[in-house]
Amino acid sequence: MDPNVLMIDLPGRAPDGGALRMHTLDWGGSGPPVVLLHGLSSNARIWDLVAPILTQRFRVIAVDQRGHGLTDVPRDAYSFADVTDDLHALLDHLDIDPPIVVGHSWGGGVAAQFAADAPERTPGVVLVDGGIMDIGDSISWEQAEKQMRPPEISGVPINAFLTAVRQFPDMAELWNDQVETMFLSNFEIRDEKVYRRLPIDQHMQIVRALYDQGTHTLLEKIECPALAILARREPNSDTARKWMEWREKSASVAEQRLRSGRIIWMEDSIHDIPIQRPSELASAIIEFGRGLS
Repeated sequence: MDPNVLMIDLPGRAPDGGALRMHTLDWGGSGPPVVLLHGLSSNARIWDLVAPILTQRFRVIAVDQRGHGLTDVPRDAYSFADVTDDLHALLDHLDIDPPIVVGHSWGGGVAAQFAADAPERTPGVVLVDGGIMDIGDSISWEQAEKQMRPPEISGVPINAFLTAVRQFPDMAELWNDQVETMFLSNFEIRDEKVYRRLPIDQHMQIVRALYDQGTHTLLEKIECPALAILARREPNSDTARKWMEWREKSASVAEQRLRSGRIIWMEDSIHDIPIQRPSELASAIIEFGRGLS
């Protein structure tokens, strides 16, 4: 099953006042609409394994957010206000009923912000391993800036790049031809070399927005039902143990602050739940949608 590719011009959404061209995948399906938002330095294709399952119950749209995938890459304007305004403009263009908004990682933060700021535009929000952790409440900006700065990989030969990626244990167990295609869609390939689609400067603008978002306060403002689906795996080091403890603490805070929220843990899972556990993730979203109706 292949999606219908839409290139949509959103007037006034570029920093210079012009149109922002947004790449969107319309997976079809019948029923209430669902909009899928990817994470930082990812793109709409991360939902390729989930979206076809969701079409059994929903009309499914996956979006390349600004700076990502085949959507335009502005030099500036990567705040949560900017990206949620893009979503408002896209929904106006598509003229669909208020959708369930599903966001992965940074996309979870976008989904949470959208739901908090515009409760009338979504009946429910799903936060997939993102949108509940308050980075600014746990470490300094200097630490976050250092830890979350991506590596400079532009110009690396594609074969060497793929060899290195496949050596990571989390990727080795999932790797196949489809996952490779999905993964490479995050990058531009020229002359057998890999280049970042989202430049590091723009990446770090988003990291700063994440740091400043104030997630725990934001969650209190979400009026609609919310489902957080989080990855959990047995830690194999002290660093991983501390990371997991922080995530579990964040989940506990989120459950207390969400007015109508629920937490689901995906056990023995990595961050990229849409790739590792597409069936389980789709089932959880479908069940959440049934509860709304």
